[in-house]
Amino acid sequence: MGLTKKQKEARAKVDKNTLYSVEDASALVKEITNVKFDASVDLAVRLGVDPRKANQMVRGVVTLPHGTGKDVKVLALVTPDKEADAKEAGADFVGLDEYLQKIKDGWTDVDVIITMPSVMGKLGPLGRVLGPRGLMPNPKTGTVTMDVAKAVKEVKAGKIDFKVDKTGIVHASIGKASFSADKIAGNAHELLSTLEKLKPSTAKGTYMKSISMSSTMSPGIAIDPKTV
Repeated sequence: MGLTKKQKEARAKVDKNTLYSVEDASALVKEITNVKFDASVDLAVRLGVDPRKANQMVRGVVTLPHGTGKDVKVLALVTPDKEADAKEAGADFVGLDEYLQKIKDGWTDVDVIITMPSVMGKLGPLGRVLGPRGLMPNPKTGTVTMDVAKAVKEVKAGKIDFKVDKTGIVHASIGKASFSADKIAGNAHELLSTLEKLKPSTAKGTYMKSISMSSTMSPGIAIDPKTV
């Protein structure tokens, strides 16, 4: 399938031989996004780590200062005494056994699941459904916690978690093409500086090898890691 006229125009605006600053890339990504819907803006960061080694596994959480632009659907799996708190904090679905049953039956229409340590045992058998979809709560990402209300609020406000995939790349969605260039850049800097802090001491050579910003269906814009 050939490129559409718009895609060709978008490609022409991105200089393949240029490494852009985060600010310039954030302005350019808005210019080259030509889809009818509000496209998401993504960063792909290639790291100089070997993700097969446990001590080089890069994963973490970051709160994007300008939010994700997405309405994140949150399920709080909590005991009855915590239900009111979770609802008040903005959880879209709140409950326990009936939702465990729905998930067993194949329902996964949520973006994030937040639960409490005492409930984790009940989620074990659902690993087959939740694991592959990245929905399994994890204490490391703050989604298994006694303070469910706080966790719900943070996720709604733009907290995302990320981890390096087996090819050494971290992919994260950092906003929408409708955001101002300043907001896209602000979110990008926040993610990149968080990644910088997570550099494993055992990683050799260049840590941030390449950074690419793109929106849904747009060409990638290469960012100069030195400007980060």
